[in-house]
Amino acid sequence: MTTMRSIDDVDYEAKKVLLRVDINSPIDPTTKLIVNENRIQKSLPTIRKLLDKGAMLAIVAHQGDTLDYQNLISLEEHAEKLSDYLGVHVGYVDDVCGPAAQDKIRKLEPGEAVLLGNLRYLSEELSTFENFVKLQPHEMVDTYLVRSLAPIIDYYVNDAFAAAHRNAPSMVAFQELKPTAAGYLLFDEVAALTKIMQAPEHPSVFVLGGAKISDAFGMMKQVLESNTADKILTCGITGEIMLLAKGYKLGSKKEQYLNDRGLDVFVTAAKSYLRDFPERLESPLDLAYAENGHRQEVSIENLPLEQMVWDIGTRTIERYSQIITDAKTLFVNGPPGVYEDVTFQMGTKTILKAIADTHGYSVIGGGDTVTAATRYVDLNKIDYVCTAGGAMVRYLSGKVLPLIEAMEKAYRRDSTNNKLP
Repeated sequence: MTTMRSIDDVDYEAKKVLLRVDINSPIDPTTKLIVNENRIQKSLPTIRKLLDKGAMLAIVAHQGDTLDYQNLISLEEHAEKLSDYLGVHVGYVDDVCGPAAQDKIRKLEPGEAVLLGNLRYLSEELSTFENFVKLQPHEMVDTYLVRSLAPIIDYYVNDAFAAAHRNAPSMVAFQELKPTAAGYLLFDEVAALTKIMQAPEHPSVFVLGGAKISDAFGMMKQVLESNTADKILTCGITGEIMLLAKGYKLGSKKEQYLNDRGLDVFVTAAKSYLRDFPERLESPLDLAYAENGHRQEVSIENLPLEQMVWDIGTRTIERYSQIITDAKTLFVNGPPGVYEDVTFQMGTKTILKAIADTHGYSVIGGGDTVTAATRYVDLNKIDYVCTAGGAMVRYLSGKVLPLIEAMEKAYRRDSTNNKLP
């Protein structure tokens, strides 16, 4: 378990506190309104606690990025949602760290909060900046965001595990300058994933699906070699790659689809995993496609197929559901099929219901997985719903996350210098 200071250990009364949360939410492409409030709801306990402690709270967050520009919008609705949930007014200023934002922070009274403008309005907070400029945290103290806000705040709090893989100023630079603590969500996320990674009850089963195959392959080797996972149930595109690695032909249309997206490069890795862990990797027994608008299923023995396959079939669902029922630990990342289309929702709906009904400890994560679970099951029946996607995958892959590194460094410094009680 990582070592971080908790907000419970700090007196924030009448102090200016900068809180970094991740409330980046799915947006309806037409209305530009929030369609899933999971991350907003998960941020509430930390915000509420800081306000109860008398903090003068400035909240920073992002929405969208260069990779999903259509979601790069104002955070005004986010502030409204926070206000509704908290029962107190959370102000909003459509300025990230300029004169208007600074003025709002200076005028805060104890117990008041303001949400500042979308961090991704700043070039230094975009993924493209991170990927090409590659600053170290100590170099980020000279960025516009940090030199604008650091002089007018007393403390920094981070509660944004979903962005923990981002090496951005808002995530890792304020720790260089200010007494730092972690919010409740950050502790909860790390604890849930650490339990999955380091102390799972066996049998431990991973369900890996969805379209982001790099996520699945990012953790597969680690959880197999470390014996974290006794079984990996592959589905979605991950399952299709496994079938290709076994020598099955999916059909020209589907294979062209995979090749056009560069996903065929994972076949080589899949072959090596199947060779080294043949009894622990499950791949689909049948797949679903549409014909004349109706769902049809095909056994893998009857492949290739001219139609595109978009879901696992009934035999696979039954096989996977039985393994899930017997599991003591369950982790899910990625839906088994294209559940947004009612024709192909069966795999996702049935597998998620099996997970919700099992007595094993269950964790789900990733935006699509959580959205699907919200649609089909009572989330209270899932032991932990992780807000993260990329950060979660990297953590389970055994990689060091920039945020965790920065928080641990700040803890060591603050403990040595007695900057926090």
